Amino acid sequence: MIARLRGTLLDKRPGHAIVDVAGVGYEVTVPLPTYRALGEIGGGADLYVHTHVREDTLALFGFGTPLEKELFVRLVGVNGVGPKTAIALLSGLGADDLVDALRRRDLKRLSQVPGVGRKTAERIALEVADRVASLAPAGDGVAGSAPGAARSTLRDDLISALVNLGYNARIATEAADDALLAAIPGASPPPVFEGLLKGALRSLRR
Repeated sequence: MIARLRGTLLDKRPGHAIVDVAGVGYEVTVPLPTYRALGEIGGGADLYVHTHVREDTLALFGFGTPLEKELFVRLVGVNGVGPKTAIALLSGLGADDLVDALRRRDLKRLSQVPGVGRKTAERIALEVADRVASLAPAGDGVAGSAPGAARSTLRDDLISALVNLGYNARIATEAADDALLAAIPGASPPPVFEGLLKGALRSLRR
């Protein structure tokens, strides 16, 4: 069972990455905070990995921090919660906010993530909330800031991320543009991807 991958980043796109380890390319599904933290193609990549095995499937899920991996494992242990939903929760909320929502049993925040209905949020809160008290905050390592990233690149990444979360392309484009317009021009440091994504998701919930 693969628990960690350390190698060269061959490719990445929102939700997925390919890491070369000793000449073997591993395709890994990743949440959006991990995607942003991976850095440039051709650079080093170090991922904590969960190997998800089912009768007809073997899939790898990669995370930038042990906390992200631990949350994923606990979420997929909930009846009715599969890897897709667990990744959506980590992508839509981020590890820190997800821990906070679980501790508070905040069903509204949990159910605002695409694909997570009220009943699923209730099951997650019931089965996971009591087991997150010991989890440490994710800290700075979860989210990768994007200093100097071009605005157009951020826009493309935001649209891809929202489409990956289940929104159609037109709605995703409008929400991405709204989030970028709301960001302060010339801010220092420039707005990071995670902040813009949360802004886009807020605009979609109105």
